[in-house]
Amino acid sequence: MSDDEISQDELLWDFPCDFPVKAFGPAVSEFPELVLEMVRCHAPETPDSAMTCKTSSGGRYYSVTVVVHATSREQLDEIYRLLTSSELVTMAL
Repeated sequence: MSDDEISQDELLWDFPCDFPVKAFGPAVSEFPELVLEMVRCHAPETPDSAMTCKTSSGGRYYSVTVVVHATSREQLDEIYRLLTSSELVTMAL
C-alpha cells in the first residue's frame, strides 16, 4: 500500500492501542471462552480479565467484549476474520 492509499481508519488509530472487540452468540457455557481463545490466536498476551460477558434480557444470547492491546490494523482484521468464521458467532463488532 502506498502512502496515498492509507485508509481513513489507519489515520484515526494510533497503534498500539486498547481496542474492544465484541462478539454476540448463543448463551451456551462455552461461548465466552471460545471468543477469548479466538482473540488469543492473534493477541496471545490477552489476560482473562480483559473479557466481560453480558446475557441478553431474554437470556438467549451472550455479548462478549474482549479489550485487545492491538498492535496493527492487520491484527484486528485477523481477529474479526476468525470470529466471523465461527458458526457460534452471530455477529462481531
